[in-house]
Amino acid sequence: MRADTREMVSAFPLPAVLVRRDERVEAVNAEASALLGEGLEGRHFITALRQPTLLDAIEGTFREGRPRVTRYLASNGRHDTTFEVSCRPVPLEGGTGVLLVFQDITHVEQIGQMRRDFVANVSHELRTPLTALLGFIETLKGPAREDAKARERFLGIMEAEAGRMERLVGDLLSLSRVEAEERVRPTEAVDLPGLVRSVLLGLGPLAAEAGVTLCADLPDKEQDVPGDPDQLRQVLVNLVENAVKYSGRGTDVTVALTRPEFQARLRGPGVVLSVTDSGPGIDPIHIPRLTERFYRIDTHRSREMGGTGLGLAIVKHIVNRHRGRLRIDSTPGQGATFSVTLPVLG
Repeated sequence: MRADTREMVSAFPLPAVLVRRDERVEAVNAEASALLGEGLEGRHFITALRQPTLLDAIEGTFREGRPRVTRYLASNGRHDTTFEVSCRPVPLEGGTGVLLVFQDITHVEQIGQMRRDFVANVSHELRTPLTALLGFIETLKGPAREDAKARERFLGIMEAEAGRMERLVGDLLSLSRVEAEERVRPTEAVDLPGLVRSVLLGLGPLAAEAGVTLCADLPDKEQDVPGDPDQLRQVLVNLVENAVKYSGRGTDVTVALTRPEFQARLRGPGVVLSVTDSGPGIDPIHIPRLTERFYRIDTHRSREMGGTGLGLAIVKHIVNRHRGRLRIDSTPGQGATFSVTLPVLG
């Protein structure tokens, strides 16, 4: 019977531990040994498992004869993991034992935390302009009611704050749409050189006002890629606008497109669309997090520039939808390059 019990526990695809009625560990499968350590068989479950919430669940199952569910927290030295542990009574020789099965729910916890962080970030981003608007409205209704100069100044600030909220809501809706469509691969043929020229023409006034020179290094002939023209335009606008806003006066921003060739990152033919600036560059410590929602290198400056902290997150999801790759290269003091590798038609 004992051999059969051990074989049964070993057959579980998840970490599993069987505790006898005398509160000793009867059997442990290989997955549980990797999680909890070797040499658990024969030990009292209190010395083998240790975590109070899990011990309480086991004792409750012994006492009441009913299943219980609890959490077990572990760490592999680099990452913390969370397991949901199911404790169920099972019949054994000499009385009823308790079978523990550990299911890794770390990814579920992480998604929940991401959702909470996202709601907190959105609330924070909206609260600041809303507070400013309410304050100015109160002032205009009271002390500044008859002050024409103050009214004009306050209305200008209120317009800017309302615009900031409008951009944030627009980016949130855009991000939501892109995420909803991320698994649907676009198939429309898009002429990339033509799209780049159109975007640079539209952003010319912004660059001129910022004192930035826009340059293009493009093939003479058309180069089609399968894509969504509106979303690819959004990628270009976001990348070029960021380069113009943050590189500083007297700098150059160059948009380049390579000819089709084998791309190792795509394991097939593709082109590389890059946006390069000659600005102050980015500290390498920030690069891995630049595409996170609401991540900013300089929060105050980003808000002054009208940034929402969502632009590069939108770019990442659009590139993913197009089965492309996004790469960011920068050296402090030597500018930055944002490269998008896209597959080509045919």
